[in-house]
Amino acid sequence: MVDWLIVSAVSGLGPARTQQLLTHMDVDDLRQRLEHEKHSLPLSDNLLHSLVIDYQKVDAALEWQQQAAHHHLVCFSDPLYPPLLKQLTDPPCVLFVKGCVEALAIPSLAIVGSRNASPGGLQVAYQLAREMTALGFSICSGMAMGIDGAAHKACVDHAGRTLAVLGTGIDIIYPRRHKQLYEDIQRQGCIISEFWPDVGPFAGNFPKRNRIISGLSLGTLVVEACRKSGSLITARLAMELGREVFAVPGSILGGFHQGCHDLLRDGAKLVESAADIVEELASLTAFHLEEVNSCHHIQQGEICDLPFSSLLASVGYETTAIDAVVEHSGKTIDLVLEQMLELELQGWVVAVPGGYVRVKRS
Repeated sequence: MVDWLIVSAVSGLGPARTQQLLTHMDVDDLRQRLEHEKHSLPLSDNLLHSLVIDYQKVDAALEWQQQAAHHHLVCFSDPLYPPLLKQLTDPPCVLFVKGCVEALAIPSLAIVGSRNASPGGLQVAYQLAREMTALGFSICSGMAMGIDGAAHKACVDHAGRTLAVLGTGIDIIYPRRHKQLYEDIQRQGCIISEFWPDVGPFAGNFPKRNRIISGLSLGTLVVEACRKSGSLITARLAMELGREVFAVPGSILGGFHQGCHDLLRDGAKLVESAADIVEELASLTAFHLEEVNSCHHIQQGEICDLPFSSLLASVGYETTAIDAVVEHSGKTIDLVLEQMLELELQGWVVAVPGGYVRVKRS
């Protein structure tokens, strides 16, 4: 842990360059060189001269961790570090986490959008967040006003898991009017930041925050965004990571949905209900759960434990087409897709080309 904190506390050495160096050495070796042999690092002379370790930051972070049981430091090598986040070219070396750190293990959907959302946009974000959390997903967003706040609130109101990624230090509540939401999120989910605890709301930090939102999530849903909306940064980053991008269409008047319509033209999936989302997330969900289950401290039952026995009986141990599942179960296609994802999250079935395969006996 201390190795990662020291590496993070070096001025001039950001996450991307740190990852480049770690392709040549491990973190212990990197720390030793930074402290005693920094000129042996494959960096330019100008950069080497600028590298200074701020040990006060390291001490402050360790002190912050000791302040409360729900304060956590999750470093890059920690089993709790989200596997999907490691796919970034510049993943944070250390995450400051406040609340239920186990929420990092739940498959997540990002929901982002306008800060000045319409009542209809807020209702849509709230409804879709509620539906997705009922299916066992966590909802990831940035705790901003508008769509972010509505998505988090839906999870809080329905005892769901939600991840709030801050563009400030972990102890800085921004905006201030979300103070209660900030506290409520920690009961079932967690607050996350890569910034040192006392960092204020600087504009340049919010795009950095957006890459973490997209990196934590299987997919990103944009609800109500104009063409200059910051939420489109999150969507673009998700596309670059090969993650699914979803958008809710809206009126062509006023320009409040232009960003969403541009995303739809570029290949984002149009969303009207949770069923439109879950059918696209099977492969990434399977990868995420496989990575999570490889961590000895996490049991499958901690994620969800509500199998649909009648639907499960419709799936064989050889590939079963979704049409056959629908016909055999007598359920609607939307309900089948929702419940099949729930079964997949629990490890009862696996999505394969052509349908599903049952993998575990009840």
